[in-house]
Amino acid sequence: MLAFDIAQFFPSFNHHLLPLILDKVGFDPKVSIFFRNHLVGRKTKYLWNNFSSPFCNVDIGVRQDLALSPILSALYLSLIFHILEKHLKNLKIPISFLSFVDDSLFISQHKSIQVLNANLFYSYNIVSTLLTKFSLVVKHGKSEVFHFSRSHGNFNPPSLDLSPLRDPTLLPKNT
Repeated sequence: MLAFDIAQFFPSFNHHLLPLILDKVGFDPKVSIFFRNHLVGRKTKYLWNNFSSPFCNVDIGVRQDLALSPILSALYLSLIFHILEKHLKNLKIPISFLSFVDDSLFISQHKSIQVLNANLFYSYNIVSTLLTKFSLVVKHGKSEVFHFSRSHGNFNPPSLDLSPLRDPTLLPKNT
């Protein structure tokens, strides 16, 4: 299993992309227009006594504490997961994928630890690339790899070398 975290997920939301995703998924145009007006092109200015600042943009991300945040994040990530699933299927990489808003897991099983690590490596590479294209970034320092075995003897799985992706080598966590 490979666990990873998306860095600054809510503030990094691409406001211009979300309405396009809603259009693509088939939501009523009124819903897309609402979010386009709600999330994009917001401005504010500050007043202090006789001082009035110029207008400045406040497109700073979907706040994590908003009631709509879990729904918007699921809609935003659904397109990424759909693309990821197609890539993995085309490459015949048997990976299950779970997501908890900004925390995600790749789960794979294989008798060969080398094949297993290769599957996790390629999946991680694909998702990192996709997230970057969607203005999101994996928080590599929080990524962790776990190996589970049914063997009753010593089990010392190898590390998962992500250095070709300019990421750290992940040492298996004790389970």
